[in-house]
Amino acid sequence: MTQPFDIPQPETLGKVAVLFGGSSAEREVSLMSGQGVLQALQERGVDAHAFDPRAQPLQQLKEEGFQRCFIALHGRYGEDGTLQGALELLGIPYTGSGVLASSLGMDKLMTKRLWREAGIPTPNWSQVSSAAEAESAFDQLGSPMIVKPSREGSTLGLTKVMRREDCASAYAKAAAMDPLVLCEQFISGDEVTQPILGQGDLAQTLPMIRVVAPDGNYDYHNKYFGDETQYLIPSGLADAQEATISAWVLKAYRVLGARGWGRIDVMIDRQSQLPYLLEINTSPGMTSHSLVPMSAKHAGLSYPDLCLWLLGQARLDYVKGQV
Repeated sequence: MTQPFDIPQPETLGKVAVLFGGSSAEREVSLMSGQGVLQALQERGVDAHAFDPRAQPLQQLKEEGFQRCFIALHGRYGEDGTLQGALELLGIPYTGSGVLASSLGMDKLMTKRLWREAGIPTPNWSQVSSAAEAESAFDQLGSPMIVKPSREGSTLGLTKVMRREDCASAYAKAAAMDPLVLCEQFISGDEVTQPILGQGDLAQTLPMIRVVAPDGNYDYHNKYFGDETQYLIPSGLADAQEATISAWVLKAYRVLGARGWGRIDVMIDRQSQLPYLLEINTSPGMTSHSLVPMSAKHAGLSYPDLCLWLLGQARLDYVKGQV
């Protein structure tokens, strides 16, 4: 963290809705994130209330006089620009990226296209629409190959394919969650992740985390429920290498027009030691296992202060300045 963060006074934040739960495949994780955020804000004296968009119509936010929303939703209908668009129409400022950046960041294919156009290193890929096309991608990209839905998170629907004959089942698994399926070159090496706070030229990275999962399998269970994954802060990388990755991460965040906060996942090729950026999370987790609060804590920013700062950054795309 290169500059201090001004933490707003709770009484200046007004009536706040913490949006969590929702209808995506990541509902379970969102419930954990939202409960943590809600408790932290309430303990700091914020007039914060739980709001589950799956159970309550969004128009209720306006009718009940909410002045800000903390988005603790993950995946579709929360992280993909749809909710952000609804809040724009309601005129209620919200945390995190706006409509376009949220939509782009949720779509791994669009993210990779923009990053590649900007010269940002990302693994080679192919968009496929059938099992046969997945097999052709396997011939092109090599083994292992990652097959995953383009617009899901938390490794849901993801398969690491080692053999050509497994492409069909991997494609079916991904396509069951999203018609847009991504086949991606597998990068073998260290996995790191880095949170970013802020917007534009003022955006800055938080400490990098190196993720060491059991057998290299950082799946849904190991992300959110297991205690076997190691999170190394400091990362243990050489200073020069970490600085290079952080520069790419900041550029990638800015290219997408992200704001508020985010987290970018990176693989470091074992042979070349070159970084490859995988994807961005524009509404990261806030659970007990989540990486943004872990990194922020290492930088001296507590979980409640992180929540307050993010809430103070609530914005609308089409209203200038801070609320």
